[in-house]
Amino acid sequence: MSELFVQAAVVVFLYFMGFFLVAQLIRNNSIVDMGWGAGFIVLTMTTLLLQGTYTERSLLVAVLVLVWGGRLSYHIVRRNWGKPEDFRYANWRKEWGRWLVPRAFLQVFMLQGALMLVIAYPIILINAYPEPGLTYLDFLGLAVWLVGFYFEAVGDKQLARFKQDPSNKGHIIKTGLWKYSRHPNYFGEATMWWGIFLLALSSPFGWSALISPLVITGLLLFVSGVPMLEKKYKDNPEFQAYARVTSKFFPWIPRKEGR
Repeated sequence: MSELFVQAAVVVFLYFMGFFLVAQLIRNNSIVDMGWGAGFIVLTMTTLLLQGTYTERSLLVAVLVLVWGGRLSYHIVRRNWGKPEDFRYANWRKEWGRWLVPRAFLQVFMLQGALMLVIAYPIILINAYPEPGLTYLDFLGLAVWLVGFYFEAVGDKQLARFKQDPSNKGHIIKTGLWKYSRHPNYFGEATMWWGIFLLALSSPFGWSALISPLVITGLLLFVSGVPMLEKKYKDNPEFQAYARVTSKFFPWIPRKEGR
């Protein structure tokens, strides 16, 4: 396990180093987002091939990561291609000044690489200990993953369709899955990793994979996901009215105004 994890770390380092070098050439650190989903595919396939044992569980996880990572990368590339640097990274570019390059290297690219290793830990664990057969936990994990994938994929599609309509410019989406959660796509992302965790439970030391869904859920809820986006809309009256009646993260029935 330790050897496979070190090999995975080397692959992730080289992967994000490549993105870092390109980002400096084009002066756009937000391209790191384009590599997030694809990075998990690279890591998953590398550890699977290095281990060289293919079981039902390891192949199932590889397919799930391929579907999720491929869709996410395509979605982000299509959304960001040809556009200026994302507002979050542009703000950091101004704040960091002459320390931009070293801080971007450590706090954007290498940090994302480290987080990828932690979040992908259940995948590395499954590939390191190729246990044959599937259990009820695997089918439960698959069901949870499918729920998460639905919320992320459909939520992203609904938001993209909303933004394509010129009449919606300056407005907040409040329909579809967004009626029940202010961030259904983030909820879906976290839910998928809880599903992967359940798949890892049948492996030796599977309980240790709990770190993965805890980290991604914490990041999305308290650090880089929900807080950063909601800060952007803190002075938007329409968003504040929407926030008063709509669950922040977990999908739920909208509240009535005044309650």
